[in-house]
Amino acid sequence: MDAKQAFRSIKQGNLSPVYVCFGTETYIMNEFVERLLEHHVQPEHREMAIIRFDTGETSIDSILEEAETLPFLVPSKIILVRDSVLFASGKESSRIEHRPESLLAYMSRPSETTVLVFMVHHDKLDERKKLVKTAKANDSVISFSPLQPEELLQWVLKRASNQGRTMESQAAEELLRRVGTDMHALSAETDKLCLHAGSGGSVTLESVRSLVPMATEQNVFKLTEELAALRTAEAIKLYYDLLKQREEPIKLMALLVRQFRNMLYVKELGSQGYSPQQMASQLGLHPYAVKITGEQARKFSQERLAFLLSELADLDYAMKTGRVEKSLGLELFLLKTGSQGAS
Repeated sequence: MDAKQAFRSIKQGNLSPVYVCFGTETYIMNEFVERLLEHHVQPEHREMAIIRFDTGETSIDSILEEAETLPFLVPSKIILVRDSVLFASGKESSRIEHRPESLLAYMSRPSETTVLVFMVHHDKLDERKKLVKTAKANDSVISFSPLQPEELLQWVLKRASNQGRTMESQAAEELLRRVGTDMHALSAETDKLCLHAGSGGSVTLESVRSLVPMATEQNVFKLTEELAALRTAEAIKLYYDLLKQREEPIKLMALLVRQFRNMLYVKELGSQGYSPQQMASQLGLHPYAVKITGEQARKFSQERLAFLLSELADLDYAMKTGRVEKSLGLELFLLKTGSQGAS
């Protein structure tokens, strides 16, 4: 089951006794849990009806004992369990001893007064485990993967619309360029812009540019764009602005290295026929980041990207050994790279 189906199911009043939520998009996962609470727990019952556990600290037997205990002073309860042991595919282990067979038995006969929700903040589950296979067979598994670029754009527009404001598409695109793909940050900045626009107002491109600061990583995206377009003066101005914000030159260089490396990977994977979705999974990037990186990568040759990475490796060594002053060393790299272009 994907997130959209899960939200639709809750809206229709169809609740499962057990949910296994997994994925890296924690904002949407938390939103799902909140919707679940809204539909299942009365506001005045929240203190008694919501119980939280972590499988790294509590055994599954103790969690299930709570699940099978009748709720006290409330008609039903929800148990939220943070898990990196029972369902996850990672190598994390727990000092707590767990008996998965206990959970398998519970899943076959769940309590009628409890909704048990496992929250697994991993990009995938361990498909070899019987627990995962059983949960999938029961249609209890929900995937919370990052939104595609167009979906993320529509999500921002809808959030503004839900608050009685309109937002220009260009304004939403600029917001993504400035904030990035973190949905927690996007929601906060969207709400701020809506507050500024006022009831029935419109969020414009100008208001985004004047009210939303550019995140450091997004500034590095912009920096590479300016270098590729031979706009050296703009790139240097952006660099000075970052230094005024007390950003460390070594940190900025590390972000540049990551962006140039991602561009090289995207070009190589693209030449091998990978789709943007496959690239995002392979590189561990958000689909929107892959889209922007791909647009930038088209302006560079693979040979040029490999050369720039080699230059940055030499600069890193020189900066860390004191052979060159850090801020000056990176500025000279930007001047040289901007003058030579992307090819």
